[in-house]
Amino acid sequence: MSVDATPKRLMAPLSDASVLELQAGDAVLLDGVIYGARDAAHARLVETLEAGLPLPFDLAGAILYYVGPAPARPGQPIGSAGPTTSSRMDRYAPALYAAGVKATIGKGHRTAPVRESIVAHSALYLAAIGGSGALLSQRIVASEIVAYEELGPEAVYRFEVRDFPAIVVNDAHGADLYQDARSTWRIEPY
Repeated sequence: MSVDATPKRLMAPLSDASVLELQAGDAVLLDGVIYGARDAAHARLVETLEAGLPLPFDLAGAILYYVGPAPARPGQPIGSAGPTTSSRMDRYAPALYAAGVKATIGKGHRTAPVRESIVAHSALYLAAIGGSGALLSQRIVASEIVAYEELGPEAVYRFEVRDFPAIVVNDAHGADLYQDARSTWRIEPY
C-alpha cells in the first residue's frame, strides 16, 4: 500500500497502463468523461449485457460514478453530486468490469467478488468523500443524460469532469486500502 498525498492525474477513459501504475492509497485527480449511475441503471446495463444487446454508451475504459445527482440550479451543469454506497452496486460490478469498465467511484468497501473482478480485469475502485456532493459537483463542468431518462436521478449521466478528486481504495494488484488501514490501526481491547 502506498500513501501518496500528491495527486496523480488520470484522463478518462482509462487505459490498462494508467490503471496499473496506481496503488491503493494514491490520490488522483480525474479529467475527461465519467458516467454517473445508480442501482436501477446498473440493473438495466447488466440485463442488456446478458441479453447480448448493444449498450447505450461504450464501457471500454469507462469510469462509473455511483451517484444520483440533484437537479441543476439555473446556469449550473448539475446539482449536488456526492457518492452513494458502493456495496449496493456489488451484484452488478463484476459484469461491468468484465465488459470494459476500468474504474468505479463511490463510498464504502467492496465485497470479495468485486475485489477479485478488479484484479482480473486490471481495474480500480476509487473512493470519493461522502457528504461532499456540493463540492464535487463543482468539478463537473458539463452534464447530460445518456440513457434511461425515465429513471430520473438514477438515469445514466455523462459528466465531463476537471480535477475530480478521489483515492484509490482497491487497485489492480489486489491491494485494499480499507483492509490495510484496519490491520495497521486495529487496537486490541485491554
